[in-house]
Amino acid sequence: KGELPASWEATKSTYIAACRDKAENIATRKASQNAIAALVPAVPEIFGGSADLAGSNLTFVKGSKGVTRTEGGNYCYYGVREFAMTAIANGIALHGGLIPYTATFLVFSDYARNAIRMAALMKQRQIMVYTHDSIGLGEDGPTHQPVEHVPSLRLIPNLDVWRPADSTETAVAWANAVERHDGPSVLALSRQNLPNVTAGISAETIRRGGYVLSEAKGEAQVVLIATGSEIKLALDAQKALGDEGIAARVVSMPCVEAFERQDAAYREQVLGTCRKRVAIEAAHSGLWHKYVGRHGAVVSIDRFGESAP
Repeated sequence: KGELPASWEATKSTYIAACRDKAENIATRKASQNAIAALVPAVPEIFGGSADLAGSNLTFVKGSKGVTRTEGGNYCYYGVREFAMTAIANGIALHGGLIPYTATFLVFSDYARNAIRMAALMKQRQIMVYTHDSIGLGEDGPTHQPVEHVPSLRLIPNLDVWRPADSTETAVAWANAVERHDGPSVLALSRQNLPNVTAGISAETIRRGGYVLSEAKGEAQVVLIATGSEIKLALDAQKALGDEGIAARVVSMPCVEAFERQDAAYREQVLGTCRKRVAIEAAHSGLWHKYVGRHGAVVSIDRFGESAP
C-alpha cells in the first residue's frame, strides 16, 4: 500500500526537533546523511544507492548494507551509471514495497534527466540526492559547477526541488520526500558548511516551501528571497541595509513547487506588498523574475563558473 510505519510520525517529529535543538553549522549533504541515518532504521523499506560517489554524497550510513551478487541489502553501488541508476530506482518504485533514493553530484543530473522526467511523469516516489550544488566547489572547475541545473530541474512538471539552507530545512525536505506519494523529489545539497539559520521556525512552516525567515523592522522597503547557501547572504544583507535605515524582509524558499501549492493568500502574505524584491541564488536567474517582477532584481550566476579555491 505504500504506507509508512506507525512509528513514522514520532520518528520524524523527534528527529526534526533534534536538528533544531542541535543547530549545527554543517554542510547540507552532511545534514542529509544524518537524516538518512535516523530514517533508515525507522523505515526499513528505504533502499539507497549512489553512482560511484557514496563517499562524497554522504548517502551510505551505519544502517546501510551493500547488495552483492550473493547477499541482499538496502544499498546499491550503481557505478558511474547515472541514467541506469535513476531508471532502476523507477523500476523499484513501480514494483512497490520500497522507497528508493539515488545520489550523484547535481551537475551529473544531466545524465539522468530522461529517467528523472519519467519518474515525474509516472508519479513515482523516488528521492534524488544531488550534492555539490553550486559554484561553491570552486577548485573542481566549471565542468562540475551546476549553474543551470536547479532552475532546469524546476521546469520538470511534478518534480519537487528542495534546496535547503541548514540541517532543519534538510530534515524537513527529507521527511516531505519520504511522505510524498504522487511524485519524485530532488534534494540539492551543499558541499560547504552552512550556518544554522532556522531557529524558532516550525517544521510546518518550512514544509510550505517558502516562508518569512526574518521579518523587517517596520514596513519592508525591500524583500530578499533566497535559497540554500545564499540564505546567509540575504540575512547579512538585511543587517547591512538595516544599518543604513532600510527595512528588509528575508524570505527562505527551499522548495518553489511546495510554495506554489499554497493558497494565493499565503503566497501574498509571504512575499508582501513591497514591489522591490531581490532574489539571491548561486545558479541561473531562471524563474526568479516571476517573483521579483519589473521592479526587482536577481543576484545570480548567468554564466559558467571559474576554476578557483
